[in-house]
Amino acid sequence: MIAQLPLIIVNPTSAAGKTGKDWPSLTSSIRTHFGPFAVQFTKGVGDAMTIAADEARNGRTLIIACGGDGTVSEVTNGIMEAGTDTELGIIPRGTGGDFRRSLKIPLHINEAARTLRNGITRRIDVGRASYLNASGKIERRYFINLASFGMSGHVITKSKEASGLLRGTTLSYLAATLQTTLTFDKPEVWLEVDDKAVRRIKIANVCIANGRYFGGGMKVAPDAKLNDGQFDVIAIGDMGRAEMLAKSYRLFSGTHIHDERVSSTRAAKVKAGAARDGVTVKVELDGEVVGELPAIFEIIHDGLNLRCPKRS
Repeated sequence: MIAQLPLIIVNPTSAAGKTGKDWPSLTSSIRTHFGPFAVQFTKGVGDAMTIAADEARNGRTLIIACGGDGTVSEVTNGIMEAGTDTELGIIPRGTGGDFRRSLKIPLHINEAARTLRNGITRRIDVGRASYLNASGKIERRYFINLASFGMSGHVITKSKEASGLLRGTTLSYLAATLQTTLTFDKPEVWLEVDDKAVRRIKIANVCIANGRYFGGGMKVAPDAKLNDGQFDVIAIGDMGRAEMLAKSYRLFSGTHIHDERVSSTRAAKVKAGAARDGVTVKVELDGEVVGELPAIFEIIHDGLNLRCPKRS
């Protein structure tokens, strides 16, 4: 039955446009190492979400995201909105690839295809965020890897403004991080974690992590698990600019969590907002800036079926 073939949703602009350019050779490798499939290409932002939702409602049992973290996130949102047991698969083609790192999904197309064919299905947690969008209205969206607020929103915005060969690369993210560190005014926010007492803190960044990595390989939540029913909440506090730059390498090894200005806890629900009126604190989900605080982040335990390598 054609309708029951696995569907690959392809973002042809991923990998700096190489996915679309190389698709004839990619499809040959996928068919050889995975088997037959149907395919649809995205044409713009939000397409992967719409396609995934429609296909899941129409009975598609396996939908594969071929692209970067943004494509994976959109397909996840489509499946979650459909409310079905449709399984998510991943063929990583982006430059960051932070979510696939937590699962150890291989980058090579042949190995990724074999992982889809021979992998196992696991139930994993999904995050759900409610926040203010650009129109000042409350909006809801799911995230599979990580949500954050503070510096990260500014870093992502600046990195996407990069031009030429740097655009969309880890180098553009690192350059944007350096620039933001030198100019960012750390806001004071209020946090409520699992309905405990509200606390006010000055922050550089707060991560609500389901996966372990963000920012092109920063191991921001080294102990995070995808199926434990909790976020790892990592708050980088009021650290000076020079100290932040000197210690930034620790984000890649995960040793930053031992710093006295970094707090780490686990929670199923986090509420946050700016402590002062008129202060904008950007919110990002899976590498996309979506709005601003106030926001609520909730875990959906075992919310999604995911095709994983046997060893993950």
